[in-house]
Amino acid sequence: MVIAWALLSVLSLIAYAISRLLPRARPEHSPARRNFLRAAHVILLGAPAAAIGYGTFIERFRISLREVTIGIPGLHPDLHGLRLVQLTDIHLSPFLSEQDLDRAVAMANETRAHLALVTGDLITVRGDPLDACLNSLARLRADAGIFGCMGNHEAYAMTEQYTTEEGARRGLRFLRRAAAPLKFGNAVLNVAGVDYQQLRKPYLTGMEKFVQPGACNLLLSHNPDVFPVAARKGFQFTLAGHTHGGQVRVEILRQDLNIARFFTPYVDGLYRDGSSSIFVSRGIGTIGLPTRLGSTPEVALLHLCRI
Repeated sequence: MVIAWALLSVLSLIAYAISRLLPRARPEHSPARRNFLRAAHVILLGAPAAAIGYGTFIERFRISLREVTIGIPGLHPDLHGLRLVQLTDIHLSPFLSEQDLDRAVAMANETRAHLALVTGDLITVRGDPLDACLNSLARLRADAGIFGCMGNHEAYAMTEQYTTEEGARRGLRFLRRAAAPLKFGNAVLNVAGVDYQQLRKPYLTGMEKFVQPGACNLLLSHNPDVFPVAARKGFQFTLAGHTHGGQVRVEILRQDLNIARFFTPYVDGLYRDGSSSIFVSRGIGTIGLPTRLGSTPEVALLHLCRI
């Protein structure tokens, strides 16, 4: 509620400032003009509450499929066209139902992906329905299996070990400073994963030993801020979440304003650094304020492409 109040206050302040720039209704104006100006002020001052309402009751439930082509220089021909489906930042809780998660899983299964990937934050706090989340994710279908990494909320809830063990029992393999080389024809996609990488600490310490020469090396990291380090260590592609795409994004004077921009330059979508790339998914759930604005929830389907 505090976050909702703060966001509504900021948006209302912006709306009020803009309203001060509008002409005021004056006696010398025609009745039609006075009515128009009064209506314009009312609409503008009511817009923040309407936007929050839309994000809370409509947009946060509009889970969509997002398809992105990932160009990788020198990709082995047997990996060209490989389909990876990603679910992230699920946050199964009172603000995201099992039915909503099941819809996302069904959407992922319709892609007939070669590999399913889950990049952390299955729940928000300890006591959220983690087993139900794992049961839903176990219904993912992909030729090469389901792999994942841990998010910061698994660490906060102290459920990393439980998630690893119970996930494995259901056919989900969470990679915690580990790698799984997967063979596709005569090529190898080497999938590595790390636990949540904390800010202000060295990123990916020792992970270079999991880079496999001659393979396409994919890193699963909940935190996208590791990307430059991952690229230097030899990972051609990094898959992340964490930011929720900003969750609430407002464009003012052609500037995309969202909280995530204060923590990382990798907020939403595809970024490149030389021959390496990272894709950051907006994810499915919410945190703090149960609303999404300008950042619809998604299941991501990634097509690997040789360039």
